[in-house]
Amino acid sequence: MCGIVGYIGQEEAIPILLTGLKRLEYRGYDSAGIATVSHAKIEVRKIPGKIHNLEDVIKKHPVSFSTCGIAHTRWATHGAPTQENAHPHVSCDKKITIVHNGIIENYLKLKTLLIKEGHRFVSQTDTEVLAHLVEKYYKGDLKKAVTEALKKTEGSYAIAVLSTEEPDRIVVARQDSPLIIAEGKSGSFAASDVPAILEHCKRVVYLKDGQVAVLEKDHIEVWDLNGKKVSVKFEHIHMDAESAQKGGFDHFMLKEIHEQPAVAKKLLSSGLKELKTFRFPKKIDNIVIVACGTAYHAGLVGKYILESLCGLPVWVDFSSEFRYRNPLVTKDTLLIAVSQSGETADTLAAVREAKKKGASVVSICNVVGSSLTRESNFVFYTLAGPEIGVASTKAYTAQLLMFYMLGLEFSRSRRTISLGAYTRAFKILNRVPALQLEILKSKSAIEAIAQRHHHVGSFLFLGRNVNFPSALEGALKLKEISYIPAEGYAAGEMKHGPIALIDEYRAVVCIAVSSKIYDKMISNIQEIKARSGKLIAIATIGDKTIKTHVSEIISIPSIDEFFSPLLVALPLQLLAYYIAVARGCHVDQPRNLAKSVTVE
Repeated sequence: MCGIVGYIGQEEAIPILLTGLKRLEYRGYDSAGIATVSHAKIEVRKIPGKIHNLEDVIKKHPVSFSTCGIAHTRWATHGAPTQENAHPHVSCDKKITIVHNGIIENYLKLKTLLIKEGHRFVSQTDTEVLAHLVEKYYKGDLKKAVTEALKKTEGSYAIAVLSTEEPDRIVVARQDSPLIIAEGKSGSFAASDVPAILEHCKRVVYLKDGQVAVLEKDHIEVWDLNGKKVSVKFEHIHMDAESAQKGGFDHFMLKEIHEQPAVAKKLLSSGLKELKTFRFPKKIDNIVIVACGTAYHAGLVGKYILESLCGLPVWVDFSSEFRYRNPLVTKDTLLIAVSQSGETADTLAAVREAKKKGASVVSICNVVGSSLTRESNFVFYTLAGPEIGVASTKAYTAQLLMFYMLGLEFSRSRRTISLGAYTRAFKILNRVPALQLEILKSKSAIEAIAQRHHHVGSFLFLGRNVNFPSALEGALKLKEISYIPAEGYAAGEMKHGPIALIDEYRAVVCIAVSSKIYDKMISNIQEIKARSGKLIAIATIGDKTIKTHVSEIISIPSIDEFFSPLLVALPLQLLAYYIAVARGCHVDQPRNLAKSVTVE
């Protein structure tokens, strides 16, 4: 979940590394640090807090000019966010320094052995063990020392290592944590994700597990852990530098909310062409969807879609739970893994478990070249572009849309839908980008409601049928960025417990769009109103009935209930956003969270 950057070339390293870190700050922002090597000396600057704190330190305590360096922005796992625990970490002899993303699971055993050998530790991190291991094995060849150290470790890592003895190179390696390498006009680069180096490089290599690379200013070579040289293929980056900028919006989250109509339009065009190339397995007994967080909520909507259209049993599981039981998966199971980053550790583990049992695996993913895409038999890309805000928005609606498209194409292949119904469904989907745009044009009304409710101590989100997952997602968004306790519930379950929470101090968001269960939602609203709950309704434009029950109404365009989650998501996102802004929260970088959860 941490972000790392490395650069060696012709230009001064510090500005390049700092810019790269800023582009990766969504991966962690508990602390930040930088290390350069020059004049046979390693210089380190690091500090708790965000990257602007690191910039202040460097201004007060400049480092010598250097064209080689590594940098890190941290999401804390082992050890609190302190000066000592911040990366980079340095060996006892001050000749080796390292940055690391991942978890070294056997670090305590290694640390005990190293202490007995005389090594002195200054942090509580697992990463520092790697610096000492590399020092132990260094005999004039940094690549060999790194390789030997990694052979002793268990767990996940993406690392970048510098040595004063070899100031003309950076050694990097990966295992179960993302790492890319690239050659640019000014030198060689390494990073956790493409946005960090986007302005310098147009082609990258996605390192595979167990690979070690040596970066020199005009050359890159890759080996495996057995010392065998590996041939690599540079891939073109289908992303522009502007897409990783705020583009005039106050926050990345707001920008990405506004990008949803364009993403939907692109996916309905390019994504559908890709989808039509997929040959659905002829024999499928059941479908399993695995995901985490927001992607899990998309998977719950996917269950409604696939069961309704394809006539197959579908269950959805948290990736983190799937692997720790004996899931009923066979060779006739289709497993669908959903992940924005494609690097979610629990989802990758679930996929590997399913493959052992013979299941076919397809993934719904946003990041080309990610680990999940390489583990899957087929990939449906959501084409949402870089999502920098930690709270997922455009990736979520893109995942929903992909489930609708997948369900329709799959049902055609199974002949469980008529051509007429198939055609009508895509006519509705093709209207979605314009309908989403209508919602965005009325965002000021949502902002006004947020201003009137940002002080409320807790929220309850209620939805039924296909919008029950929407309620879960709405509650998650609010929790993530405003820190207000919020719960999502199936509205029919309210009387089985949650109704005890209703009073004048709690706000209840009811998803009450036109649907076959609309009258049921009105009954829920009346029950809440009778107990003095503060009501906010998301309803269909022109609904006169809702106005007799609720004064705070967010209206969305009319759409068939089955497809309504594609519209309902936007007002829920905007409500959470404006409440968080009103409370002075850091919307793009909420506390304790990071964008890509690459550790278990």
